[in-house]
Amino acid sequence: MRKLSVLFLVLGCFLTVLWWWQRPQPIAVQLVAVERGPVETLVANTRAGTLKSCRRSRLSFNLGGQVSELLVDEGQPVKEGDVLMRLRQDDRLARVQEAEARLDARRNAREQQCRTAALGQRDYRRLHHLAERQLASADRLDQAETKAHLAQLACASSEVAIREAEANLRLQRALLDQATLRAPFSGIVAQINGELGEFVTPSPPGIPTPPAVDLIDDSCLYVDAPIDEVDAGRVRIGMPVRISLDAYRGRHFAGQVSRIAPFVRELEKQARTVDIEVRFVQLPVDVALLTGYSADVEILLEQSAGSLRIPTETLLEGRRVLRYDPSSGKLHEVALNTGLANWRWTEVLDGVAEGERILASLDQEGLKDGSTVISAGTPQ
Repeated sequence: MRKLSVLFLVLGCFLTVLWWWQRPQPIAVQLVAVERGPVETLVANTRAGTLKSCRRSRLSFNLGGQVSELLVDEGQPVKEGDVLMRLRQDDRLARVQEAEARLDARRNAREQQCRTAALGQRDYRRLHHLAERQLASADRLDQAETKAHLAQLACASSEVAIREAEANLRLQRALLDQATLRAPFSGIVAQINGELGEFVTPSPPGIPTPPAVDLIDDSCLYVDAPIDEVDAGRVRIGMPVRISLDAYRGRHFAGQVSRIAPFVRELEKQARTVDIEVRFVQLPVDVALLTGYSADVEILLEQSAGSLRIPTETLLEGRRVLRYDPSSGKLHEVALNTGLANWRWTEVLDGVAEGERILASLDQEGLKDGSTVISAGTPQ
């Protein structure tokens, strides 16, 4: 009997050791705590946006000629009205001087003709008084009247000749000014295509050529970015935006939606987008923003300042999470009632409490409701 008891005891110990050896080992997992913080509903661009200038002029001459003056360098700031480049203009300057001389001649001729007309009027009035007293013949009076009238017509026609000469002078000055390239606004000279002594020609119709001077207004910049057509209906002008640039990773700039395109682009199959423009609230003074930078935008649709939130990547299908039970060391699946959400955070309205820990990542295999786990810390 005693031997039988010892046998059962040994068998029980063996089975206990076997169970302990073959029991499921806890899986090391990373857990994240349910916390309070801001949650936002965002709309982001589908493709990289582009930093652009509010004003950019690719300036060219509308006539051909030889470059005689190049007064700026690439990267140089200029003010509105500054002369950037001139073509050889001695022939046009000569035409302006000719037109000025012709105008002076017309004015002198008018002075002579109008004085002659005034003299003719005085002679006619004197003969008229003499004719009334029978001291001058009717023929002489008639001749004086005709002469005075013709002189008056010549004086009037000289005004027309002066207007013609003034119009010709304006034309020649305009042609002269076309040989001068001026800055239409203050900005930065981005590019120059032309050298001293080089002959430039205007672009033929339908064949674009490089501009003589590419001028950019660097005081006003915006981001042009495409968003999915599905999100376009929720975006409004004036909505706040976070702007990020590849050139300054980890930094965000405040902006506002300033324009929504009135049409949908179809650049790719099954990828229709709407272009939006985002203006900077204030341009940064500590960094140089260059037009052409690639940029991303996040349009803030809604925001909750201090609600319960969890990382969006922790959600299973059907808005469920695996909650950790510290008393049993197991994961338990719970359903959540969620609110606002974005790619990073999801607002929790009901289902878990603040401070409870849930599975941080769904990438680990073998984890499900009832899995025994051990905490390996929180993700960084």
